[in-house]
Amino acid sequence: MTLQIGIIGTGWFSKVHADIITRMEGVRVASVCGTTLEKAEAMASVYDAAGYEQLEHMLDGEKLDAVYVCVPPMSHGSIEAELIKRGIPFLVEKPLSTGMDIPLHIVEQVQQSRLLTSVGYHFRYQEAVQVMKQAMQEQKVGMALGRWMGGMPGVSWWRRQEGSGGQFVEQTTHIVDLLRFCAGEVTEVYAVAAQRSMHEKHEHVTVADVANVTLKLESGAIASIANTCLLPDGEGGAGLQFYTDAGVWDWTPERLLVPDAASHPMAGLEVAEGPNPYERENEAFIHALRTGDRSRILSDYADACRTQEITTAAQASVESGLPVKLQSSSHVAR
Repeated sequence: MTLQIGIIGTGWFSKVHADIITRMEGVRVASVCGTTLEKAEAMASVYDAAGYEQLEHMLDGEKLDAVYVCVPPMSHGSIEAELIKRGIPFLVEKPLSTGMDIPLHIVEQVQQSRLLTSVGYHFRYQEAVQVMKQAMQEQKVGMALGRWMGGMPGVSWWRRQEGSGGQFVEQTTHIVDLLRFCAGEVTEVYAVAAQRSMHEKHEHVTVADVANVTLKLESGAIASIANTCLLPDGEGGAGLQFYTDAGVWDWTPERLLVPDAASHPMAGLEVAEGPNPYERENEAFIHALRTGDRSRILSDYADACRTQEITTAAQASVESGLPVKLQSSSHVAR
């Protein structure tokens, strides 16, 4: 039986997922919902799908096996609630919202219904990240340094605090998530941020363009993650380094460098990112839809709430000027 998939959103990530789904056997993009019917039908026509402007009309008009939610941070909440009410599994792109209120409300409903979910932290599916995660379980991490450095996205909602939640919530969340995934839970954050130049160069910019966040982990390790969106196009980059007594494990989206002194088969070598992590992420979700086996999904909604809690706590720390202690790791049930 061919799985019928609906997609909410017509941006770049929607098309990434739609292209992957289209290449998979026994899976079809059946419908697309956009902010306008024109946008929805334009994207839908590429996949021989139906276009809709209203979510309820799409869900009433199509018998969908799952829905992909690829919308800006400020647009979450009612979409997920409607899918849960109808018992439709969903894969949602990060972040879960601009804050924490909506995710906490949604995760409670997800857990009560035991609905199948997946969240788009695609770096978890890299072979290089899997190697790094295993290595960090086998040795003591002293500290970690992370970064997400680049320019300011051109879309207007990203530049507004109430639209994106800021860079740490919208982009740097990937680095926070990898820190959690590889080294364990965070217990406290302290953050500073500032507007240095982007608010002078562009209209309606209310997000900070530089920030640095210090994090304490349950293990006793410490971490620092910095980000900026004031660089010229093409400059900067993202990465995460773990400092251990075996040396520095240096990850970027393209590769992992294993230290020479590590007791590891790849010591001194470079581990490539491996097969397309977006494809692996989609394969895990589709496999779960078909079989009920969720073991291949590396980030479900409840797990992603833990990452969201850290990024929004950082913003709270910026606003208060004080450290923010997080709930215990059992706060959001797994």
